Amino acid sequence: MIETAFALRPTPTVPVEGGLPFPVRRILCVGRNYAAHRREMGGDDRDPPFFFAKPADAIVPPGQDVAYPSATADLHHEIELVVAIGPGGKVFGYAVGVDLTRRDLQNAAKAKGQPWDASKGFDQSAPISAIVRVEAVPGEAAISLSVNGVVRQQASIGDMLWSVPEILVQAARLWALEAGDLIYTGTPEGVGPLVPGDLVEGQIAGIGALSFRIV
Repeated sequence: MIETAFALRPTPTVPVEGGLPFPVRRILCVGRNYAAHRREMGGDDRDPPFFFAKPADAIVPPGQDVAYPSATADLHHEIELVVAIGPGGKVFGYAVGVDLTRRDLQNAAKAKGQPWDASKGFDQSAPISAIVRVEAVPGEAAISLSVNGVVRQQASIGDMLWSVPEILVQAARLWALEAGDLIYTGTPEGVGPLVPGDLVEGQIAGIGALSFRIV
């Protein structure tokens, strides 16, 4: 082992149902992958999927609350199917995730043609459920998110513009997918604001559920 000037935090991990924890290498996210959400955000086309990234330590494991982030007055929720990549770049399993977004910072960056890093890749911006080892997610699987018991997002995985296999093909053209990669596959319509005290609950049929409170 190479000696370093100082020690870093341990590698972030995600629980795996019935198995050892999944070490997170990096997080890739797909933007505007549901037609209704794409229209909601001002677009209406089927361009190839585009990606942005979050750091591995943005992960919030199950059972942990999320601190309202600094530098924003408009924090938004985005429920997503997450694909976990295992050895050989193969699908390891799936999870339920939420892509938290500083929407005001994102809108300002879009207006200036600037990167989204500050609006997407901040601390605790990637809550996730435990990973389940299933071969595939049914196309009709329901995906939903509620805030304080009120449903805000509700759709089917089959509503995705780009399927999981198509996303993996496109991602593999841009990066060498390796064990430990997580891919958040996009969110349906109904994204909206969160404030301290809100209880966020999300689920995908056959995959699992997650819940956390904004504190």
